[in-house]
Parts: sequence; C-alpha cells; structure tokens
Amino acid sequence: MYMQRAIELARRGWYTARPNPRVGCVIVAGSRVLGDGWHVRAGEAHAERNALADVTARGHSAKGATAYVTLEPCAHTGRTPPCTQALIDAGIERVVIGAQDPNPAVDGQGIDALRAAGLDVITGVLAERCAALNAGFNQRMTRNRPWVRVKLAMSLDGRTAAADGTSQWITGDTARDDVHRLRAESGAVMIGRGTASADDPALTVRLSGDWDQPLRVVLDSRLAMAADARMFCQAGETLIFTASDDEDKTGALEDAGARVARVGGSDTGLDLGRVLGLLAEREINDVLVEAGPTLAGALTQAGLVDEYIIYVAPQLIGDTGRGLMSLAGAIGLDDATRLTFDNVEPVGVDLKITARPLKEG
Repeated sequence: MYMQRAIELARRGWYTARPNPRVGCVIVAGSRVLGDGWHVRAGEAHAERNALADVTARGHSAKGATAYVTLEPCAHTGRTPPCTQALIDAGIERVVIGAQDPNPAVDGQGIDALRAAGLDVITGVLAERCAALNAGFNQRMTRNRPWVRVKLAMSLDGRTAAADGTSQWITGDTARDDVHRLRAESGAVMIGRGTASADDPALTVRLSGDWDQPLRVVLDSRLAMAADARMFCQAGETLIFTASDDEDKTGALEDAGARVARVGGSDTGLDLGRVLGLLAEREINDVLVEAGPTLAGALTQAGLVDEYIIYVAPQLIGDTGRGLMSLAGAIGLDDATRLTFDNVEPVGVDLKITARPLKEG
C-alpha cells in the first residue's frame, strides 16, 4: 500500500527528474502517513529529503517512523548530500526499499550505511514495479548505454509512406500528441540524415505548458545535413554524429548552432554502439528514435533496440508504399526477429502497440 503510493509519487517526476532516477518516498508511523515527497529535478532535493521536509511542514516528527522509498537511498555526496544520513538524523527506525540502486556510487552502500547505523532495512518490496520507473537509468548504469525506443507509424498494411514519399499524416492528432509526450520523457530524440532531409523536423516537445526539450541527435555519416535546417532555430541542443572530417561543413553546422561529434563508421553507416555509448556519457537515459526504415532496421539488426512503439492507422496504402523497416529478410520463420507485446491500446482513431525483443531462454 505505502510502496505503491511511493511509486505514484515517483511518477510525478517522470518528465523532470532526468538524468537522475525517478524516486518517491512515504514516511509512516503506524497507519498514519506523516509526510511524502518525490525527486523533482536533478540538483534539487531527493525524494527522502522532500518527504522529511513534508513531515516537518505538517508539524510531525519522523522519530521512530518507517520510510518507504522506491529506490535505495544514496550514501554519497553528489549534487546533494547523502539521503541515508538525513534518514538517520531524523530518527527513522525502519526503511523499506523497492529497488536497489545500480549506480556504482550507491549499489548496496546505502543499505549498508542504514544497517550500520542500526536501522531496520527491508528490501525488494514491489521491486519490479520500482525498477520499471527507471529502465533507462538502470541500463545506463549497468550497460553504459541508454534505453532505446524506436517509434514507428504505419498503415494497417505496414506502410510508412505512400509511393510519392508523403507520410504526413498517417496517424491522427491524438497519436501525434502521444509522441510529444514520448519526446518529453526522453533525454534525446534521434533521427538519421535521410529523415532530416525529407521531413526537416523540429524534434521539439509541442505540448501546452513549459517543457524541457530533449537533445536532438542526427546521424549523418557524410555531414550532408543542411545548415538551415529547422531544428537549428528551436530551443534546446542539436548534436550531429558523423564520420566526416570536412572542416568546412563542420564549421557551417556549428555556426548554425549544432555540435558535431565524430565517430567511427563503415560502408553500412556509423558505429551505433559507440553513438549510444557517447550519449550515455552525456547522462542520457532514454533515446527516442523517430527515424526512417534504414536507421530503424540498422538498430534492430545490431540488437540495440529495447522497445518498439508502433502506431497503426486504420488505412491501407498498398504495395507501392514504403515498408516499415529495412531488414535482411528472414529465410525462414526461425530466422525472424521475435517480439513480445507489452501493450496494445487505442489512441484516438489509431492503435498503439508497445513491444520488446523476445529474450532467448
């Protein structure tokens, strides 16, 4: 009950906590909630300290109370002081933890610090639900790469554009608003140079209210992107990965407001694993890929996609339309890339399918 409430609190930082994990905390005495809180933004107080401040604001004392927290409290000084010490100093007697923090700076040290101070610590309560709050952060900490979502939109017969290349708009307004929410929860939005040239997208969050803009990432191995691209006029940063060492093109793009980073490449394109590693170094937890069939297929064949989000529109385009993804064809069904559906739901007039690669074994 109280851990579920902490999970719901953590979700309030869904769009704002990055690159930090989303965390919620509830402080309880008996069956009475004394205070609660969540982590809002990196550099600001963590969930435990916000919950303790809420206890004080309500006129209570946390002495002898139990703290339910979705993620192991930190025991080190980062942007903020350690939460373990705050809990200890407040007189908390018991800490119930959802998921262990995979950050090497924490990873069990918070639990050890609390127990060493004499607190009763219980771990693994609703652990899977708590871990699911931070799939991208967890992957960045354990595998040094972000969580990669590939977003695709297609007709019911699997086409992403008509024969003349038109694709705006296959899906309806509700689905497009949903994509903006996906952008808002992502640290970066990635496209290939083909999509940049064909669509000249802004790649911004365009929802009502004030939103942090994700990093815009373009993979352009030959540095052929136009210096007057629409995204260069938007709020936020644009980062172009390339294998080209053309100084004139680099200078023109950087003068337009982009940053250019060089990575290794081959005839088939850039080193995608290295690109994701460099994004992890920039503390990017989640990457939303809004690319065409070439980049989507390359990421799939490289085994770098963690989740597919596919919007299916109730229309038929036909055989002359463009396919969903460029993949080497499976000779037999045993060679097919297998997925598991996480969710299928209506979004306006369209369907939204969420699927993950099926893990072997």
